[in-house]
Amino acid sequence: MQLHRFISAAVILLGKMRCSAMSKRWFQWNIDLNSFNHGRWLWPAVLVLFSTYATAQTQYEIRITQPEHHVADIQMQFTADNAGPLALRLPAWRSGKYQILDLANGVRYLKVMDAQGKPLSVEKSDGHTWQVDVKQAGALTVTYQIYANQLDSRVRHIDETHAYINASGYLLYTDALRLAPVRVQLHVPSAWRSVSGMSQGENPHQFVAANYDVLADSPIESGIHEAYKFEVGQRQYELVIWGQGNFNGETMAKDLATLVQQADFIWPQPRPYQRYVFIVHATDQARGATEHLNSTVIQKQRFSFANRAGYLEFLSTASHELVHTWNVKAYRPSELVPYNYAAPNYSRLLWVSEGSTSYFQNILLLKGGLMTPKEYYQDLAKRIVRFGQLPGAQVQSVAESSFDSWISLAGDHADNFSVNIYSEGYMASWLLDHDMLSASALKSGYRHLHQQLYSRFGKTTAFTASDMQSIAKDLTGHDFSAWWQQHIEAPLRMEPSKLLQSAGLELKVPSKQKASTGISSQFKDGVESVNKVRRDSAAWRAGLTSDDQIIAVNALQLKAPLKERLTDFKPGDKINLSFFRQGRLQHTELELAGEPDGEVQIVPVAKPTKAQRQFHLAWLGIPLPDAADKTSK
Repeated sequence: MQLHRFISAAVILLGKMRCSAMSKRWFQWNIDLNSFNHGRWLWPAVLVLFSTYATAQTQYEIRITQPEHHVADIQMQFTADNAGPLALRLPAWRSGKYQILDLANGVRYLKVMDAQGKPLSVEKSDGHTWQVDVKQAGALTVTYQIYANQLDSRVRHIDETHAYINASGYLLYTDALRLAPVRVQLHVPSAWRSVSGMSQGENPHQFVAANYDVLADSPIESGIHEAYKFEVGQRQYELVIWGQGNFNGETMAKDLATLVQQADFIWPQPRPYQRYVFIVHATDQARGATEHLNSTVIQKQRFSFANRAGYLEFLSTASHELVHTWNVKAYRPSELVPYNYAAPNYSRLLWVSEGSTSYFQNILLLKGGLMTPKEYYQDLAKRIVRFGQLPGAQVQSVAESSFDSWISLAGDHADNFSVNIYSEGYMASWLLDHDMLSASALKSGYRHLHQQLYSRFGKTTAFTASDMQSIAKDLTGHDFSAWWQQHIEAPLRMEPSKLLQSAGLELKVPSKQKASTGISSQFKDGVESVNKVRRDSAAWRAGLTSDDQIIAVNALQLKAPLKERLTDFKPGDKINLSFFRQGRLQHTELELAGEPDGEVQIVPVAKPTKAQRQFHLAWLGIPLPDAADKTSK
């Protein structure tokens, strides 16, 4: 089936690749994939197309020459149809990270030669584009060196043990051949193994893709790995682990096999892939993950797998990236189709791409028994507390945050005057799920809306906010346009306790209070370094700000973290803080506020009604635990 999908894509793309302008919906597959199973008459046509357009293929070679110095030599070969100016480009960003990365900064020694081996004039015209003066149509060869030492951005990294290759950070493209087939040949040490979500070519280190966009969304991991293969529902999966750590690969593979089965809870339709690869980097510092067409790369600190919290974080991340295979890869906001590699693709729907994915990730773990109800409720409780304490939630809407993701700030200004598409998008998704279930008498929720997004836009990729509202109305009979303006286009307003009550749950907040300043900080060598100050908190009113260095409380030097020192005080007490700001010693009086002394919890109500039990089942796909059930406490 994978070959059939590749061929069907190639048929369409090859037919379009000579068009000078790309349609906004170029990703539209118009061929019935099943016809390749039943219509053998198509094979001769496919072979003719491949032979006709063989010369239009872009061929790349990546030669790992100095892995200890993080460099590789790249060769690109293709045919220029016409003489005249030709632009060679490297993406300025990669899919999955909505931030300009300036990836061309690693390119050196770029040369272009014609079919006779004569060098052509090359001039860099902007930060990621080189203009070539092509004298006559014909074969061209481009060579250059790439520096690959950006592991934490999950775009490129080479050392003596592996090469992580995201084409966005390695391989140039031309506008004319962006939709043409590509082939990548690696030249790596003999002990290395190469793995990708792409189809394998003529040897274990060669890969082929329908076009540059598929290539850029199908990273290659080459090196010395632990590898585990498994099959679920006649689809092939592989777990590839680079690095050492306290992980158990067999357990990871078993749990991932359980995880992938749970996607049917949201998308019972056929999967958008035949083969899927989980790439894991066990490292010292790099953390994070990125989704791709039929693979993901997850980076986690090498000794963080063994304890339950760390392993659950890994499973949640894997679930998040798997959900992205539908939500972002199979369908995504129309503004992101096609990707503009030269500039940001601004959209007011990135909260759906990321926040809704975060919302679904733990539901799949819960449904598969990989996360207990207690663990799910704990995570949700932390999100509720954060939502209630985040001043930025009163300022910025989740739609505005989506559009501004490309230029978003970090630090306390972000928390005080902004929201992020992940956490705020999660809460907006939860509210929409609740309100759709309520409006439809539990017949349709937010997962059903995503089923329809996949069903309606899985072939054309692009959807709009109007499409989402239209689907919600079709499913529930309720018009969500006013709801959208109130909760998506304006700062989100919701009462989590009411949503919990519908499902037979309640929020337990400790009655005891402890002293609080509203500071986020770190203690080292007698100095409490302030990272963030929550707006309108005690510290904010006292005039403290980020980068202040607190050294004393009530004229006594700090010998332990500030939070430990505060145990000597109670809410309402006034203290004097001494601190350095830009090298100048200053003092301020602060009246301590109060916050719950203990963990906020979500627990089942003592006597849930039948309606509450039904709501919980429709919402999360599992029965509401009894209040006496230890797994829920």
